[in-house]
Amino acid sequence: MARTASVPSPSRLWIRNPLAVFTANGLEAGGGLVVSEGKIAELVPAGGQPSAPCDETFDAGRHVLLPGLVNTHHHFYQTLTRAWGPVANAPLFPWLQNLYPVWARLTPESLELAVEVALAELLLSGCTTAADHHYLFPAGLQDAIDVEAAVVRRMGMRATLTRGSMTLGEDEGGLPPRSTVQDPETILADSERLIRQYHEPGEGAVIQIALAPCSPFSVTKEIMAESAALAEKHDVRLHTHLAETLDEEDFCREMFGLRTVDYLESVGWLGSRTWLGHGIHFDDGEIARLGAAGTAVAHCPTSNMRLGSGTARVLELEAAGVPVGLGVDGSASNDASNMVLEARQALYLQRLRYGADVPVERALGWATRGSAAVLGRADIGQLAPGLQADVAMFTLDELRFSGSHDPVAALLLCGADRADRVMVGGTWRVVDGAIPGLDVAGLAAKHTAAARKLIAG
Repeated sequence: MARTASVPSPSRLWIRNPLAVFTANGLEAGGGLVVSEGKIAELVPAGGQPSAPCDETFDAGRHVLLPGLVNTHHHFYQTLTRAWGPVANAPLFPWLQNLYPVWARLTPESLELAVEVALAELLLSGCTTAADHHYLFPAGLQDAIDVEAAVVRRMGMRATLTRGSMTLGEDEGGLPPRSTVQDPETILADSERLIRQYHEPGEGAVIQIALAPCSPFSVTKEIMAESAALAEKHDVRLHTHLAETLDEEDFCREMFGLRTVDYLESVGWLGSRTWLGHGIHFDDGEIARLGAAGTAVAHCPTSNMRLGSGTARVLELEAAGVPVGLGVDGSASNDASNMVLEARQALYLQRLRYGADVPVERALGWATRGSAAVLGRADIGQLAPGLQADVAMFTLDELRFSGSHDPVAALLLCGADRADRVMVGGTWRVVDGAIPGLDVAGLAAKHTAAARKLIAG
């Protein structure tokens, strides 16, 4: 297991003279940035000096600096079912129907390993904040979110942990088996407990809680409406899958007599408290309604391509006022938990739709400032004075970067996949491409054994 990397920053640390900087806001920081007490104290212009003396400097001459990447949609537990043969070539509904019985065998021990693997992968890819959508609570796994929270704290990252739910079993016309479904009273009571126990409002939050009924084909309208009321009562966010596939749209029409956005509005979810996983199949009018409401979308390009679900209309969503961020989605439909590679996929998929002039910087913006906005956070996702010192630093020393000229563009165009240094709240969490205190080989061995046991039953 990983130990929290306790390497506190000195009172003033100057990360000095980087190779390049992407601040996600147009601010200039060619001379680097100063970190103090877990926040960015100032940005230093090229050729400049900090406004006050610093206790320590870090020479970033080999590094490209980015805000810590922010992942807006994941299913940590799915690292246990990556590249499973029976669903390797399946679209969403058959993929789910084959995997639900496997996932129903999750235990607290296997979940803990899955979460640690997912967070380690994310952290090594430059991700400092992740949202997880956990909706499976079979017998014995009632405390799944508690398990996740413990691992998040141990890894030293930030997370929005969503208390998911499924109430519509296959015996009532839904997709999930009865063994994975809970009653509304249990769901709402546990949701309230988790908010009271873990949710940290305001700047610098390490753990936040959101409420996340899984999808139109796995929950009733009643739990959607009751979750919206509870979220408003406690001022937390709402999350669900929506408009991921045309099958889902057909399901909504047949089950509820509504298209997806009409369904969303009918249960009190069409508002700025909500962010949606995928958000692919919206028509022009629905995009306008989402934008007017301030409802956000987590774009998951790799998963959408892997399952053949479609391509989100990201530029049109943003033009309508919809906040858009990126999500790696579950590691059984992406099969990796890598945020910098997800930004590359987003860039290329959106260029395929809109043309080659979609800028590299726009894709990096979705992975940083855009994703922070999707999670309702203004204290992360940018490099700016007063914001949290969450920083991802990449080197361009590998062969793949040889001959590259624009360091920021090279991160995506040449396929960076691993950060050299990562800081969360002013503390180094990745040093020289490794997580201090994490036995990667030991973790992988335990995780692999748990994955095999889960599949074997």
